[in-house]
Amino acid sequence: MRDPMPDAIILAGGLGTRLQQTVSDLPKSMAPLGGRPFLEYLLKYLENNFVQNVVLSLGYKADLITEHFGAAYGKLNLSFIVEDEPLGTGGAVMKALDHTFSDNVIVLNGDTLFDVDLPEMLQQHIISKAQVTIALHEVPDTGRYGAVITNNDGRIVAFQEKQSGTGRGQINGGVYIIRREYLKTLNLPEKFSIEKDLFQAHFSDVSYYGYYGSGYFIDIGIPADYSRACDELPDIIRL
Repeated sequence: MRDPMPDAIILAGGLGTRLQQTVSDLPKSMAPLGGRPFLEYLLKYLENNFVQNVVLSLGYKADLITEHFGAAYGKLNLSFIVEDEPLGTGGAVMKALDHTFSDNVIVLNGDTLFDVDLPEMLQQHIISKAQVTIALHEVPDTGRYGAVITNNDGRIVAFQEKQSGTGRGQINGGVYIIRREYLKTLNLPEKFSIEKDLFQAHFSDVSYYGYYGSGYFIDIGIPADYSRACDELPDIIRL
């Protein structure tokens, strides 16, 4: 029997400054692809992976998202939180955490889609007794993103900063499973980065693991990749 899927949090508060010339006056997660907002593809991906409850963390022009989706999308139950001021990716997760109820939470970036098998990732997370599991995507050059280094058991042992010409390696794919009580035990500030102030600061304290995903990956943060997503994603995730 499959374990029930955790509640999910989507960080969808971004302005998308690098996309402003291509997609103006919209939250980044609402950038259109094939006439449908990118966020619909993320929600469909979660529905395909048996998630039931999703909290969307919003900021810039939040009303465009709440009015478009309402309280449900397909089989998903949706709820929303709105940041009065930017809290960083970590602060947004902590605020959204109060609207989730599962022992673990799935966290996704609202401008990235990584088609990983979430039930399988959850099983690894549970079996390894990880506090945090990060989906890792292999790229020819980690320079744009920075690399995540694991040992032979898959435990994360280092994060490498962005540096050009670093070659092939694993990057943070923007999909996380985090044990709820672990986050509650940390004395974290109201505003912080989940990547720098949580992952990079605490990975050596407890068990952080990487999950190696081989599915489709796209980050729409720059115009060239957004254009590629427009061509590819409607055929990858069928709405």
